[in-house]
Amino acid sequence: MDIVNNISKFSSKEKTFVTIGTFDGVHFGHQKIIEKLVLEAQKANKKSVLLTFFPHPRMVLQKDASLELINTIGERANLLEKIGLDYLIIHPFSKEFSRTTALEFVRDILVNQLNISKLIIGYDHHFGKNREGNITQLTEYSHLYDFTVEEIPAQDIDDVSVSSTKIRRALHTGNLKTANDYLGYYFMLNGAVVNGKKLGGKIGYPTANIDVKESYKLIPKTGVYVVQSKIDNINVFGMMNIGNRPTVDGNHQTIEVHFFDFNQDLYNQNLTIELMYFLRDEQKFASIEELIHQLKNDEKIARDYIKNNP
Repeated sequence: MDIVNNISKFSSKEKTFVTIGTFDGVHFGHQKIIEKLVLEAQKANKKSVLLTFFPHPRMVLQKDASLELINTIGERANLLEKIGLDYLIIHPFSKEFSRTTALEFVRDILVNQLNISKLIIGYDHHFGKNREGNITQLTEYSHLYDFTVEEIPAQDIDDVSVSSTKIRRALHTGNLKTANDYLGYYFMLNGAVVNGKKLGGKIGYPTANIDVKESYKLIPKTGVYVVQSKIDNINVFGMMNIGNRPTVDGNHQTIEVHFFDFNQDLYNQNLTIELMYFLRDEQKFASIEELIHQLKNDEKIARDYIKNNP
């Protein structure tokens, strides 16, 4: 899959099959739509193109600080690559771009830039300045510019929307199994390992502090999780705490991972942490001794889970 970071940088002499959308989560519902695009393009001997926008339009037009996305743009690209797309175009969304009219979008972008042969689009899709474009206009333009339009049924789009909502809700409430079932993969956090207060090492549980830079990335419910990460191509398991560390009077949220049977300097490395199982809520303990006792119990449960869920 080729990643193109601006529509203007894309060119293809071959005709293309295109879909457009955010596809946050790249969950089962999204995969169904994209696999359909890829399969139909291959059958017609055309190139498959997914056009998405970043930042999310709501970040630009509504300054929506509350917007939480299941994936960072990098995570989304990695997931989409596995489906077999030929091209992923990530176009910078701006206020200026939002003023593109429906006609300009179809003529200048879909037809002239993407060399479109077929557009697979969601039910009730709106596009262009003030969301003026709709399926009726798309159909009219498709006759004018010689491409076809396939509208994905309302039921399928509703399923996609419901799935995304359920995933977010499940992550916020600690129902990780539901979230992972809908995603079809383990929910992940990506970030650099940064210096912490090194308190974990003093009590026998050294941790890697993960700094998730993207402010829009959804951070799941505070608590303790069973996790895995690929480090130097080796799968390493551990347990992760998301929270404020109330037992040691923490005053801000941290993401800390203790890896089992592992002793390696990870500072400044970028890690992908996959969340496998929600162990328990964050608690405040009366003493450090109580905390250590609980961590030992957490480790036992986590190791049992990993052993029984290969």
